[in-house]
Amino acid sequence: MKLINIGYGNMVNADRVVAVVSPESAPVKRMIQEAKAAGTIIDATHGRKTMAVIITDSDHIILTYFPSEKVADRIHDTDTGDEED
Repeated sequence: MKLINIGYGNMVNADRVVAVVSPESAPVKRMIQEAKAAGTIIDATHGRKTMAVIITDSDHIILTYFPSEKVADRIHDTDTGDEED
């Protein structure tokens, strides 16, 4: 299991991540609302603005204040074994 830091010491299993998307589009906003209603949302923003939405293979939606590019870089670094935090 490879964990990536998504801010404030919160970790996500990199093997379970399906997509990292921007929260700005209407379909993603709809997914967030549906996840809130279903209780499958995890808010890791600590009150900051949501900059990226992480979608997992278990249909959980994770909100983070890190930009999508930073999360993707951390997933890529984990895949290649170049851990530099």
